[in-house]
Amino acid sequence: MALSKSLTRCKDIDPVVPTTPLLTFLERVQETALSTFGERHLDPKLYVDLSLKFNLSTTEKAFHGLPRSENGTVSIKDLEGFLAMYFQGAGKECCTLTHPIFFRSPTDSWIRPLRQPRVIAEIVGGILLGPSALGRNKHYLNSIFPSRSLTVLDTLANLGLLFFLFLVGLELDLKSLQRTGKKALAIAVAGISLPFLLGIGVSFFLRKTISEGVKEAPFLLFMGVALSITAFPVLARILAELKLLTTDVGRMAMSAAAVNDVAAWILLALAIALSGSEHSPLTSLWVLLSGAGFIICCVAVIPPVFKWMAHRCRQGEPVNEMYVCATLAIVLAAGFCTDSIGIHALFGAFVIGILIPKEGPFAGALVEKVEDLVSGLFLPLYFVSSGLKTNVATIQGAQSWGLLVLVICAACFGKIVGTVIVSLLGRIPVQEAITLGFLMNTKGLVELIVLNIGKDRKILNDQTFAICVLMAIFTTFITTPIVIAVYKPAKQAISADYKHRTIERKDPDTQLRILACFHSSLNIPTMINLIEASRGTEKRQGLCVYALHLMELSERTSAILMVHKARKNGLPFWNKLQQSDDNQVVVAFEAFRQLNRVFIRPMTAISAMHDMHEDICASAEMKRAAIIILPFHKHQRLDGTLETTRNEFRWVNMRVLEHAPCSVGILVDRGLGGSTHVSASNVSSTVTVLFFGGHDDREALAYGARMAEHPGVSLIVIHFTASNDILRQMVKIDITAEFSNSSDSADKTFLAIFKKNSDDDSVKFEEREVNSAKEIVEVVKAFSRCNLFVVGRMPEGPVAATLTEKVEWPELGPVGNLLTSHDFSTSASVLVVQQYNSPTSQLTSGSSTMIAELRGDDAEAG
Repeated sequence: MALSKSLTRCKDIDPVVPTTPLLTFLERVQETALSTFGERHLDPKLYVDLSLKFNLSTTEKAFHGLPRSENGTVSIKDLEGFLAMYFQGAGKECCTLTHPIFFRSPTDSWIRPLRQPRVIAEIVGGILLGPSALGRNKHYLNSIFPSRSLTVLDTLANLGLLFFLFLVGLELDLKSLQRTGKKALAIAVAGISLPFLLGIGVSFFLRKTISEGVKEAPFLLFMGVALSITAFPVLARILAELKLLTTDVGRMAMSAAAVNDVAAWILLALAIALSGSEHSPLTSLWVLLSGAGFIICCVAVIPPVFKWMAHRCRQGEPVNEMYVCATLAIVLAAGFCTDSIGIHALFGAFVIGILIPKEGPFAGALVEKVEDLVSGLFLPLYFVSSGLKTNVATIQGAQSWGLLVLVICAACFGKIVGTVIVSLLGRIPVQEAITLGFLMNTKGLVELIVLNIGKDRKILNDQTFAICVLMAIFTTFITTPIVIAVYKPAKQAISADYKHRTIERKDPDTQLRILACFHSSLNIPTMINLIEASRGTEKRQGLCVYALHLMELSERTSAILMVHKARKNGLPFWNKLQQSDDNQVVVAFEAFRQLNRVFIRPMTAISAMHDMHEDICASAEMKRAAIIILPFHKHQRLDGTLETTRNEFRWVNMRVLEHAPCSVGILVDRGLGGSTHVSASNVSSTVTVLFFGGHDDREALAYGARMAEHPGVSLIVIHFTASNDILRQMVKIDITAEFSNSSDSADKTFLAIFKKNSDDDSVKFEEREVNSAKEIVEVVKAFSRCNLFVVGRMPEGPVAATLTEKVEWPELGPVGNLLTSHDFSTSASVLVVQQYNSPTSQLTSGSSTMIAELRGDDAEAG
């Protein structure tokens, strides 16, 4: 019954085994073996027949590796060992593939506070899982990464790497390389040549010490390429993290890194070709000529095919899945061709990616389909596969550690000194030149690819491979802290004519500048209708709107490269209208601009969530905006309730309210105009302003007065006043009575001017005396059939003090919370306005807030 016990144990290990009466099946196997061949042997055909009767899928091929007797039977003992290994291995393969993915999160969380790119966490995580750390425990290594599962791991890792290089080629625009300036080209040449020469020099020392016996020419080339690489995507991530992408330093570094990337791949192809010349130099020549022929054929045949596909992919429509599948099949075929030639499968995928047309939605659809799968699943497997080959323990003794220091010094000296010298000759300031030198010293996944190819081809041994991996980690790790310490970009001085930071101003006829922010196309209809309603009359100097598309700077490579394509026309990362055909958001605003007399510029701001508010505030300051309009973090569902879009945007709004250089409005979108369709100049809306008192309410009323000038907008102003009962029951704790009186006086003066200037039929002004918060709610409900409520975030005065309900969303204030609560039924959108206060006025107003409201009996109890 040894077989029965073994398979019973296997049942607990294998999750695929169905819940059949397994023991009954095992007894039948034993009976059949006993009655047919004796207890020691079993015919696999009989085993298969029995397994099918019990719904256990098995074929004869499963036993092809077991020794057979003369009559074709297998030993029960051999069968027992095979089945135990098979079922245990199935569980381990699943663990092998999932373990790296789950292990990536903790390593990334450890590295993230240091502002390091994710590739550092990926490489370090792979090394920790390998024989350098956790893998030193042989039981762990054999359990998580058994030998039979490494083939599957390497296959999936290399498949993912193939598609990753396809994406790299897809996101590399050769036209942009043609526009590379002379300075960037000179920096790129210096950043390649000097470290390449130093790499060749270091390789002589390595061959005499720890790399004896390797082929000389390929080893020299591989070491030269390894030291001269600049990782383009990793550099972009670092620049984005430090907000340097649109600076002169960032643009120069990115242009030079793109040239460096292409040159490194050409040198790597040469090194691979030379590494295959074991018998004759003609072999290398044949490989190079075949590779050139492959590229020529691809250039002649592939672009027309992809242009035909791209031509049939219309903007705004989903891309045909057949085109995506055909493209991926072409990538695999190209990889097979280059691998057969003797270069590497990666080059075929890279060439196909370059040749795909970048115009239209086809290229973007390919990125959307492939990138998440590659970066989320396959690349972590590749980093682990590389980590399993990295054994830091092979670096032993003073000589080995000295060689590590030598390699690091050669890599840093070549990149930094070469870049600095050329930069200084190009009249770049010393500070920027040093920064460029360290930025160009960034390594990454491409470096790892080069090293792994060298190790697979027996050009780099274990010790040399480990030394080069540690060099890549060190040079990349020091980039961010050194750049932060060295480069201190001068902040642009605030324009002296940035006077109009609010809508409320002495001269209402001056130009109104609005920074309208939105997260997605869902915010656009209401935003455009709000802009249309804000146009004012022709006598004014006009309306200037900057439509800022807020996008999260994710870990995806495409997000980084989209930032790189942004042109420098302001802060933070803005795209001009040259890419309007590829962006439905830009198309919508461009169409609105052409139909109306409104200056509007669509832009894109790509930032990490934790500092997106900095880019919004910097944009407002740069463009001298009077108000920033932000969408609320909730959107309306079909049933009328509000659903959270992304809670992170709420904290962005809160930080903008705290740090904004001008007034801020938060828009709760319920479809301004009663529909989600853009109505452009045919807007017909009713706007209601709820006025309690205070600077925020004055700002809201000033905005409402601006809207009232539109011929299609009717304005209703509800001025809430306190009854005598409220004044008698309320006890004010007023520290600065002088300021309270001045605020009340400012309200009266503002209302008087408003009434004087609003003598047409489009404005309706009502005063409502209320005794309690309940009466306030009843009054507001009576006017809830409007299209838009405009309210102040922090109303002041005795009436506002009666709103003592718990505030769920502090960014909306008490009135905004009332209008967005579940108990208040309305289809109107809500704009909550906070007026900008200078730092000095904030100190004064902060002490004038009404601290408490005490009813008569509460005061008596106190």
